[in-house]
Parts: sequence; structure tokens; C-alpha cells
Amino acid sequence: RTGYYDEGHLGRLRLVDRLQGQGFSLAGIAELLRAWEERRSLAEVLGFEQALTEPWSDEEPETVSLQELLERFPDAMDDPGLALRAVELGLIEPDGEHFRIPSPSLLHAGEELVAVGVPLGVTQDEVAALQADMARVAARFVALFERYVWKPFAEAGMPAERLDEVTDALRRIRPLAAAAVSATLARAMEEATTTSTAAQVAAAHVGLPQAVGGS
Repeated sequence: RTGYYDEGHLGRLRLVDRLQGQGFSLAGIAELLRAWEERRSLAEVLGFEQALTEPWSDEEPETVSLQELLERFPDAMDDPGLALRAVELGLIEPDGEHFRIPSPSLLHAGEELVAVGVPLGVTQDEVAALQADMARVAARFVALFERYVWKPFAEAGMPAERLDEVTDALRRIRPLAAAAVSATLARAMEEATTTSTAAQVAAAHVGLPQAVGGS
């Protein structure tokens, strides 16, 4: 039997698929759809779906050849394990005879660290640590959304008239999270570099007065 789906059906199917991908149970999804069945609009549902699933970055992936990668990271020529780890970290993705770079800016940051003398393996260690740190930060922001936005919405019976409010909160938390992380990192880097520089200067001058006095 041939089935025909209008935009409403397709929107619902996409929403169910996306919600499952975000970890929602089928029972929870069914309750959400039931609560909106009579009063929701297609625009509201699709707006929520888009806010839930749209990329958090507008960065465009790039595709490069193996030769280009090796030119940028020559250490990988002698140690294939470094290339394999780059794949494991999600820095590069095999794509036929080429490689897809999901985040060119992240790979470029690694390239710059290598250029100033940090070994590629150590750079990859830092990427792994940074990914773990950011996963914890992301979990905290998601927890804030769940506790103070989603939970009250769910406890109120997921009223259709509040869907726009939830969608707006979800959209607003994206740039807020990025801005908070960026500002906090900038201050932390300033404090860390100032402390490190002062310590290095002090260490370099240890014994200098004695050396001068003894001459």
C-alpha cells in the first residue's frame, strides 16, 4: 500500500527521530505529541525540532587529500598511529581517497601547536583532554536547561501554548553557553600566563645577585 505524507506527517516523523536521537524514550515522545495534538501548530513543532537539532556551529567542513594532511602534520609519516588517533578523536574522517575535516579551526589550532614545537602526540593528548572538559561543561548547561526549563514544562503537562517559550530558551542557551565558555577561558588564560611568566622570570633571576656580588 502506498502512503502519502503531508508536511505535518513528515515534520512529526522528523521530530520523533530527532528526539530518539537525543535520548528521549518512545513513551515520552508519545506523551509530548499527545499533549500537542489538538492545539499545536506545524510551525511550532518544526521550530522546536529545528532548535533541538540545528548545528551549534556554522563552521563548514573541509575535504583534503592524504598528501595535504601529511604536509601539515609530517610526524604522521613516521608514526601511522598518530593518524589513526586523529580519526578516533574525530579530527579527521576517512572519505574515500580523501579525508573530511569536521572542524577546520580545531585542526588548524593543532597545526599551530605543532608549528611552535609541541609534539603531535602531545597535541592530540590535549585535544582529548579538552574534549572531555568541554563534554562536562556541555553537560552542565544541558542540566540547567533540563532543570529550569524542560522539567517545569513537562510537569505542567507539556502545554502547547508554552512550546514557543521552551523553543526560545533552547535557542538562547546556545550562544550563551559559547559566550560564557569563551569569556571564562580568556580570563583563565590571562591569569595563567601572568602567573607563569612571573614564576619563570623569578626563576631566571635566582642566584643573579650572588653572581654579581662575587664578581
